[in-house]
Amino acid sequence: MRPSARVVALAAAPVLLPQGRRARRSIPRLPDAAGPRTGVVGDGDGDGRGCAPLSILVIGESTAVGVGATTQAEALAGQLARRLSSPGDAARTVSWAALGRSGAAARHVLRDHVPLVTGEWDVVVLVLGVNDTLGLTPVPRWRATVEEILDALEPHVADGGGLVLAGLPAVSRFVALPQPTRALLGRHARALDDELAAIAGGRERTLHVRTPVLGSGPMLAVDRFHPSALGYAVWAAELARALAAEWLLHP
Repeated sequence: MRPSARVVALAAAPVLLPQGRRARRSIPRLPDAAGPRTGVVGDGDGDGRGCAPLSILVIGESTAVGVGATTQAEALAGQLARRLSSPGDAARTVSWAALGRSGAAARHVLRDHVPLVTGEWDVVVLVLGVNDTLGLTPVPRWRATVEEILDALEPHVADGGGLVLAGLPAVSRFVALPQPTRALLGRHARALDDELAAIAGGRERTLHVRTPVLGSGPMLAVDRFHPSALGYAVWAAELARALAAEWLLHP
């Protein structure tokens, strides 16, 4: 059996710790996307072909609150709402909200943000894992915390709605991180993402959606770490496609 990324990291700490400190100093710290963290898009009342209204909550780490985008409308929640407001030839009104903070690991979201969720939502998207990757959170602890988060969020999912576990990005492609740190963290990110897929497979109305590889260039923000507005658009399109294919987005 191959050793886990965490075990390898402990053995390689004399190399990885200095690399990690240099990377943190060199990566620019970007603010959350500006603007209100709630909004409404679309109009399903026009010609009688409209779909039922939809509500979306995106909760989690920095990408949940749009770090790398200029405004919340360009961030994940706003872009996903726009994608879902016009499924096919129909139209619908979509209300959305974003909740979280930069640097949050799963345990922080469970402690600080899940208790703030109120009401019912048709789609709840959980965006987590990069900070748990950077912190080398052990896989069993990661799984247990994610399960706790989902258990707490389920009462806030409307009948007919569902939970979406956004897959971890390809950390092994994060050019802002040096090697061998990048390869090691990429391996740990894959292990955490595999756990998300397993969790979704064991729960009803829970969907795991792999996050597209954003590569580099215009799909990344200036820190070469977070998505840009274009990157969020690509990500939102993949989430919308998966939702339409699996459940929920029918008239």
